Amino acid sequence: MDAKTQSSDFPVSTIGTMHLRYIEMFQAIVQAGTLTDAASLLNISQPAATKLLQQAERRLGFPLFVRAKGRLHLTPESQMLKGQMERIFDELRDLQRLASNIARAENYLLRVVSTPTLANAIIPKSITRLRRQLGQTAVELSTQHSPDMLKSIVLREVDVGFTLQELNHPDVRCEPLCTGSLAMIAPAGTWSPREACMPIGMDYLEDAPMVGITTADSFGRKLQTHLELLDPPPRVSIWVQTYQIAKDLVCNGEGFALVDPFTAANSGPELQVRLVEPAVPVPLYAVYRIDGPLNSVQRSFMQCVKSVASDCIGAIQPTMPKLALAR
Repeated sequence: MDAKTQSSDFPVSTIGTMHLRYIEMFQAIVQAGTLTDAASLLNISQPAATKLLQQAERRLGFPLFVRAKGRLHLTPESQMLKGQMERIFDELRDLQRLASNIARAENYLLRVVSTPTLANAIIPKSITRLRRQLGQTAVELSTQHSPDMLKSIVLREVDVGFTLQELNHPDVRCEPLCTGSLAMIAPAGTWSPREACMPIGMDYLEDAPMVGITTADSFGRKLQTHLELLDPPPRVSIWVQTYQIAKDLVCNGEGFALVDPFTAANSGPELQVRLVEPAVPVPLYAVYRIDGPLNSVQRSFMQCVKSVASDCIGAIQPTMPKLALAR
């Protein structure tokens, strides 16, 4: 609004009242910078946007914006409101998404989310296995890192998620499916056939070329803790965020990498795989809401994922007892 607007122009009886529509208007102006563009974002006319802003300022008792060089800028008073308004706006948007997802539930579709690593390693095979068992089941797969996955599950945007990280939330259950072990991968020909069938110590990586992993989850932190104990440390010149990319770089001759058992099991003849000893456990979790029982399709899919994951775990330990599956 114009800088001439004064708080004394507003009736005392209405000061302090704030409606959600005013918050939407405020956010639109902050994003767009002009009333015309804000009106376009809200699908209303420019005069209607002007009237809405005037109403908001009248009810609050102070101006929200001043005009300078053709654009609207926050006043000192609205700067103090901005953070809280953004939080309310985000919560409102989450509420709308939640309502929409509840409404969609009657048109059933198995909605799955997994981390990028698992989406490459085990989820596609699990989907195929499920469809062979139950016919042409409709499945929607998305990939997210664990923090975003948790939010999607809480908001009912997906039915079940799969991750290597234990997630904690009062509305969510994190069910362990199985546990494998950390593996070291290297280009083909690095080890003799006899060596390749035996476990390997982490100290093998001392002063060795290695592809580093930058993931900030519990598994990534566990890896970093083990690597920090090596002296001299590995020579890391490439850092990546996913185990799949690390595997591809090892295929290209960029050194060694430490990966989860599911990525390791999907290695081709261009790679060699050895389990790390002492073993570093790598659990696989299914994540879902606790406020309703899983239906038969969801439960069947979890069993398919568990079965495929167990096959992967067994494939990379030909000379060692298989790690026990979580019951």
